[in-house]
Amino acid sequence: MNTIQSKALVGIGSIGEVPVLIAKPQGYMNFSGESVGPLAAYYQVPLRHILLVYDEMSLPNGVLRLQPRGGHGYHNGMKSVIEHLDGRREFPRFCIGIGDPPGTMDMKAFLLQKFSDTERKEIDKALEQGVDAVRSLISFGFNDRITRFNLGQKYKYNKV
Repeated sequence: MNTIQSKALVGIGSIGEVPVLIAKPQGYMNFSGESVGPLAAYYQVPLRHILLVYDEMSLPNGVLRLQPRGGHGYHNGMKSVIEHLDGRREFPRFCIGIGDPPGTMDMKAFLLQKFSDTERKEIDKALEQGVDAVRSLISFGFNDRITRFNLGQKYKYNKV
């Protein structure tokens, strides 16, 4: 990632034979659409080829989920992206769970704090799993492999 374009750090590469553009918005998360929308337009990326990666408080820490489409779920960054994609929601998402704030902790304070050592280990392990899932998604699309991945993530911390 060595270029700045549309308020984002941008890199171009490939996964296998598939060309990939990676963009990391450099502004506030709530305004991520200001990067995603213009980049998608400039590179003429179809919505189904956008994969938005973001944190999700409704998932436990370290739990991942891949979805082919959806709403914003009250996530301000996701609202911004949808707005800058002309209100369209038909793009894949990759959510990384960070859990809910403990007790009565302020949500903003929770989102800005550093992970504990345990949380960091869970996130790092999840990211390794996520890399494999994203490779699979890019190579094969949403198929039974992704369904099994999501199901495994759902019960990740439940001992049966």
